[in-house]
Amino acid sequence: MKAPIDVLGLSNGARSGLTGFIAGLARQSRLAGNNVTINNLLPGPFDTERLHKTLSAAADANGSSVESISEQRRKNVPAQRFGQPDEFGAYCAFVCSAHAGFLTGQNLLLDGGNYPGTF
Repeated sequence: MKAPIDVLGLSNGARSGLTGFIAGLARQSRLAGNNVTINNLLPGPFDTERLHKTLSAAADANGSSVESISEQRRKNVPAQRFGQPDEFGAYCAFVCSAHAGFLTGQNLLLDGGNYPGTF
């Protein structure tokens, strides 16, 4: 939850609250001091069934083809593609591994460069 999404009004508030709750929880020494880490993984557009349903609904609403809507959305991502589920899985596995033991209380983007901010 780095930036609200215009079509997800109620979800924006819930995700913002969850982000703050997790950040506070993760920084408690009773957790972090016992090697319990908590981080938020913030995925961008990934090539999933949900994305395909969203693209299909957008195509129907605009009278366009799914392919044209999909191409348009890919072009809005600096990486020029959608993420693959196995990329998210590998990222998640790293964050949950001993190699990331000093990482806690973070909001970690995996979005192909889509988030426009620096912080």
